[in-house]
Amino acid sequence: MRKRELKNMEWAIAVIAIILSIIGLVALFSATQNTEYDEFQKQLIWFGISLATMIAFMFINYETLVRLSPFFYGAFLLLLIAVLFTKPINGASSWFTIGGFSFQPGEFAKIFVILFLTMVINKIQQKGKQEINRPTRILIILTILAVPLFLIIKQPDYGTAIAFIIATALMLLSAEIDKKYVISVILLIIVAVPLVYNFVLPEHAKTRIDIFLNPESDPRGAGYNILQSKLAIGAGGLTGMGLLKGNQTQLGFLYPKTTDFIFSVIGEEMGFLIAGLIIILCVVLVTKILYIAKTAKDSTGTLIAAGIAGVFMFHIIENIGMVMGLLPITGVPLPFISYGGSSMITNYMMIGILLNISGKRQKSIFVK
Repeated sequence: MRKRELKNMEWAIAVIAIILSIIGLVALFSATQNTEYDEFQKQLIWFGISLATMIAFMFINYETLVRLSPFFYGAFLLLLIAVLFTKPINGASSWFTIGGFSFQPGEFAKIFVILFLTMVINKIQQKGKQEINRPTRILIILTILAVPLFLIIKQPDYGTAIAFIIATALMLLSAEIDKKYVISVILLIIVAVPLVYNFVLPEHAKTRIDIFLNPESDPRGAGYNILQSKLAIGAGGLTGMGLLKGNQTQLGFLYPKTTDFIFSVIGEEMGFLIAGLIIILCVVLVTKILYIAKTAKDSTGTLIAAGIAGVFMFHIIENIGMVMGLLPITGVPLPFISYGGSSMITNYMMIGILLNISGKRQKSIFVK
């Protein structure tokens, strides 16, 4: 890799990712003191592996990844099928468990679906810019999305499924899809939401939505977690109750405090200042990724960065929104902060790819 590419890289996204990871490790240390820091120690290992993975992907040309994407797409479809036959964990068949560690193919699939969609959209646009607006072309794109989406929903993992949809939507917008399709999709969603709620969603998914709308209706049952989360965040005040001192965190009222509700732990023990810092860093991160999409040297880089921006945007908004009672609970992890090896490695893989894309930009972007 040339020095110019290293200089052009948007290093701020890597710095932000590492800062968020450190905050997450501190929160995990506090949240796992009653379990002999088991998850904290594992997360340290994943953090080291993730940094090495980021560096590796930073040096792999993103165009090479796109060319290889059909093989990875096919391989992860097979894994998504195989995982359906594993023993459910918390009601979902989403993980392969090997020894004391678990592997979630749905997390990694997000990257390779984005890469494969990029390849397909590029091939369509090579035949003409307006080709992307032909119904048959859009059907091909949606079919590529629909196969992994169906398998993810079967697990069931609705949060990851929505992340796939948001990523694809941003990619299509970046490909300059006709506005009539955007308007049609919005109208379709408006019509489909009540139909899906009444005739498609399983009871536990309906319950999550009902509890989101009125958590006080079942304070000791389905509404318990969100009420405890809001209490924890509110109790933290400006500077927090102190590490290892949060009432909801340390007395076991928050669950699961190391994954879905890690932001609540931070809010209670580190206070609004650190919780607010996380939100600011996340906003800057997504903004930087969108800037990379805008300034990429080619449409391939733009499409990949747009898809990754969609993944991060959804995860951040959904996780922080759900723990504050602003959105329904979906079990979506907070990037770089929530416990989970698959999520951590996937996030740093995406950061590595983004660094590679930003490094390929022309010098004239920065110098008049």
